[in-house]
Amino acid sequence: MEELTGAQLIAESLKTQNVEYMFGIVGVPIIEVAMAAQAAGIKYVGMRNEQAACYAASAVGYLTGRPGACLVVSGPGLIHALGGMANANMNCWPVIVIGGSSDRNQETAGAFQEFPQVEACRLFSKFSVRPSSLEVIPSVVEKAVRASMYGRPGACYIDIAGDMVNAKVDRSQIRVVSCCPDPPVSLADHGAVAEAVSVLKTAKRPLVIIGKGAAYSRAETALREFVETSGLPFLPTPMGKGVLPDDHPHCVAAARSRALLQADVILLLGARLNWILHFGLPPRFDPNVKIIQVDLCAEEMGNNVRPAVALLGDINAVVTQLLQGICKDGWKYGSGTEWWSLLRNKIAANAKISKTLALQSTVPMNYYTVFHHVSQLLPHDCIIISEGANTMDIGRTMLNNYLPRHRLDAGTFGTMGVGLGFAIAAATLERSNGEKGRRIVCVEGDSAFGFSGMEVETMCRYNLPVVIIVVNNNGIYSGVDPETWREMAKMGDLTSIAPPVTLLPEARYDEVMAAFGGKGYLVRTVEELRSALELSLTDWQRPSLLNVLIDPSSDRKQQLSGLRSSRRDSARAVC
Repeated sequence: MEELTGAQLIAESLKTQNVEYMFGIVGVPIIEVAMAAQAAGIKYVGMRNEQAACYAASAVGYLTGRPGACLVVSGPGLIHALGGMANANMNCWPVIVIGGSSDRNQETAGAFQEFPQVEACRLFSKFSVRPSSLEVIPSVVEKAVRASMYGRPGACYIDIAGDMVNAKVDRSQIRVVSCCPDPPVSLADHGAVAEAVSVLKTAKRPLVIIGKGAAYSRAETALREFVETSGLPFLPTPMGKGVLPDDHPHCVAAARSRALLQADVILLLGARLNWILHFGLPPRFDPNVKIIQVDLCAEEMGNNVRPAVALLGDINAVVTQLLQGICKDGWKYGSGTEWWSLLRNKIAANAKISKTLALQSTVPMNYYTVFHHVSQLLPHDCIIISEGANTMDIGRTMLNNYLPRHRLDAGTFGTMGVGLGFAIAAATLERSNGEKGRRIVCVEGDSAFGFSGMEVETMCRYNLPVVIIVVNNNGIYSGVDPETWREMAKMGDLTSIAPPVTLLPEARYDEVMAAFGGKGYLVRTVEELRSALELSLTDWQRPSLLNVLIDPSSDRKQQLSGLRSSRRDSARAVC
């Protein structure tokens, strides 16, 4: 008779469900689970913080469609992972979190790191469970993986009692559970599709909004054919960028505010009318706009704005249905309409302003100068990870994406600190997919980098050739220059004097990378920026970090549409 430990059973069950990647931090009682996972053929990446580990595992779920696993210890370890679980749930990304917990015979006795973990995780997950025995572990793992992917994807939690990790069971007592298939694909009601096509045909100022739900559903091929056949303008949400290329002639991202404000019919594809899209309400939207809402979650329909037509189903499948509908009579929205003319004029005006800022030759540089030169050097197929306030906001408009699922950022939850975890996940996948794979470029604000900066050691340890660009303005939103900082220090206690948004001026983040064996560059000028980035992009042996010092007072260009918002709203509007 063959006996299996609980750790082996967990690992084998995950492998059976095609969970190929695990990120975590080991300790009592789950060290053996990580070892068993490696023995079962699962790639294990040891991280430096549980939040970053969970961010990485969830990014694998988004990029591949099958959840990654996050392995954490009990108590504080699990609590640290809750941020990643909440972020995955808000983004609708599948992830499985496995947490060790206290032994069953020590419950309520004050065991080491005892905590009500299953109950705590219910607030941050779709499914939270503690297997009652070793025999049920395969079924529990299958249900967790299935729940993470089916319906609206999200986080699932499995709690493993410490005494179950090394306990043994005979294999003959384990019921064989097969791998759950990919989620079934659902189509929208045919009558609703016909109604949606009719509404689109009557629109004077139509707009397609492409969300990250379209990216997740692999809708890029159908969407390209739909947009090019229909002639409609489209606007991607930040992580909808690249589903269709940012340089596509129908992309109106550079006229975002105008497009949202004046559209009379909006086809909403896998995006939510939440804060990212200003809730679909005035003054950002026409009060009489008609929304055609396409989503796989019935509960999302009518959230904030009642749709003129609701299409419930898989984005890829529904777009195919819509394409068939407009092809019946050869309808196409004209390229010479007043609406197209207005959008093109606005795009040109905004591009002119951005170009003027980008070509400034002053030192220290501004955001636009940095992103202008970075955009010229980045590979066409690189995966861009971005976080920060102005860094992410301005970078979204200037760093193009040409392929789907090639941008990861702070997302629906607006989470800072996700960048390095996402980058590690993407780089790990790329290594598995080919000898070199695509370039992973992580563009960070200096504040955002600080949330998970120690993960550069993880990158160095696994020789992941990530290129990190820290756009360093010495603060959160804005900072001060070194001379001002020194003058403030002379005035007294900095805890009473220094503005809360300030960080240490010209902090040497490049030396943090160098300390672990990566390559760090201190960058002040355009020439140094271009040289350092070119060298980093040719180095496939180690990660690199460019510490790009910019003007602490550098900011976004002003809005010309009459919709100028506060600094806080400007930063929030980009996720």
